[in-house]
Amino acid sequence: MSDASDSENLREVLAYYDTWLAFNQRFLRVPGVQAAVYAGNGIAFSAAYGMADVEDDVPLTEQHLFRIASHSKTFTATAVFQLVEQGRLRLDDKVSQYVTELVGAPLGERTVREMLAHAGGITRDSDEADWWQLDTTFPDRDQLLAVLRQESTAVLRENERFMYTNLGYGLLGLVVEAAAGTSYTSYVRTAIVDKLGLSALGPELDPARLTEYAAGYSALSYAPERVPIEHVDTRALAAAAGFFGNARDLVTYFSAHLPGDDRLLTDKSKREMQHPLWQTTRDDWPRYGLGLDIAKTGDRQLFGHGGGYPGHITRSMVDGSAGIAVSVLTNSIDGPAGQLAEGFFRLLDLAESKDRPADPADLARFTGRYANVWGVSDIVLLGGRLYALDPAQGNPADRPIVLEADGDTLLVTDDSGAGTYRQRYRFTFDADGRPDTIRGAHGLLIQPIDRFTLPSRVTAP
Repeated sequence: MSDASDSENLREVLAYYDTWLAFNQRFLRVPGVQAAVYAGNGIAFSAAYGMADVEDDVPLTEQHLFRIASHSKTFTATAVFQLVEQGRLRLDDKVSQYVTELVGAPLGERTVREMLAHAGGITRDSDEADWWQLDTTFPDRDQLLAVLRQESTAVLRENERFMYTNLGYGLLGLVVEAAAGTSYTSYVRTAIVDKLGLSALGPELDPARLTEYAAGYSALSYAPERVPIEHVDTRALAAAAGFFGNARDLVTYFSAHLPGDDRLLTDKSKREMQHPLWQTTRDDWPRYGLGLDIAKTGDRQLFGHGGGYPGHITRSMVDGSAGIAVSVLTNSIDGPAGQLAEGFFRLLDLAESKDRPADPADLARFTGRYANVWGVSDIVLLGGRLYALDPAQGNPADRPIVLEADGDTLLVTDDSGAGTYRQRYRFTFDADGRPDTIRGAHGLLIQPIDRFTLPSRVTAP
């Protein structure tokens, strides 16, 4: 496929992705969604939907900050690899070489590499970790070391299986401090954030910028209304969960992990970080590397990370071979950030699934969001072709209905089993050329979403 086709496909995908995100922010009742896409060596898309603060009626913007939680682990791993490249530590060093308080403790024998891979057999957060629901404060350095010295913290032998651990990454923060000769927050700010010139990323809650943070909210699964959740300092677990950022700066950070970019690391180090080591479930995918998780979406292998902080759920996914990074940040504890980030790649796969027509017809006049009493359907231009998609399903490209233009009608040429094969969408257009009335392939009248009203008998008492 030519570069021009790639560019046109991306433009069409981003145009629909914008409307799909807006729909899902409302449909899924998420207070706010912020998203960005890095492609073509720059920010190709950035948008925000909904509210940063519901109570004070503050709209969410592209500049608002989110707590990106376990994204912090990618920054910690990057710091470790920088120090390895500088000869200040080695991946197979025991952690007790740097954190001498662990000499003689079982965890002191674990290696830096094992900590990075979540292969050190360390419990996730200790026997009592109510800081994750703000009942207690996050541990300080002494409290973290006290937990790490307990024999019960090492619940498995090293390299026995993948076992995700925030404590292990808190320990890596201490290793970074010892090897770098400065605090963890100071090192990552100078060597990573400032080096990339990113003002909307940082390693820990910044009290001076509290007005810039989007409020975080509770879930709807246990209460009919959401309530705001306070932002707190993660203290000694900053290396595991402390970072804040916005989507624009986050995808820019991940662009530095693309091949050929030497601003933070050599390609050799990046390949090692991105190598899929451990299965994280019983399925073959997803996997975890060294500070990065690796997933497959269709035929794409994507690296990145997610983050779960009380009130914020976030997700970043990167296709290294295509040079594309996507970050989606949500400000509720049940926010579907992963689903919304993956949706971009699903749409791009659909756009690229067939060769682009050499001379496409004027198809844009059919596109839009349409509704009837049964729900909503989008007619979308992707890859120079028309599809009918359901924006309310998690995967927007699942079971697409393939359409071909024939005058003022659209013929269904593939309906994915929906019972509409060879049926037609029949359009009339108003004086401005916009869709006016549409008779769908099932024979039901559908209306542009901005003009849709329920039939009178549906609303009758």
